[in-house]
Amino acid sequence: MFITDWDSFARQAEALVAAEPIRSRVTTKHRPTEAKVEIKVTDDRVCLKYVADSVTELKKIIAFTGNLNRLYLTADVTAE
Repeated sequence: MFITDWDSFARQAEALVAAEPIRSRVTTKHRPTEAKVEIKVTDDRVCLKYVADSVTELKKIIAFTGNLNRLYLTADVTAE
């Protein structure tokens, strides 16, 4: 599902990764002809997408992927 509000996307994506760190994954796609970057977070049941079209939004995506990486690294996966 495409989400147009960054804060809503970030909140939902973090919750998805925190709930399913093994099943979830993050991908980004650069569309140079449209000058846009798309970020997608999915666990194969829920798919969240956000499209950035400005440098400010791109910087948010870069910082956000760093935060997601920290979530992945600190996730407790021994119970799964």
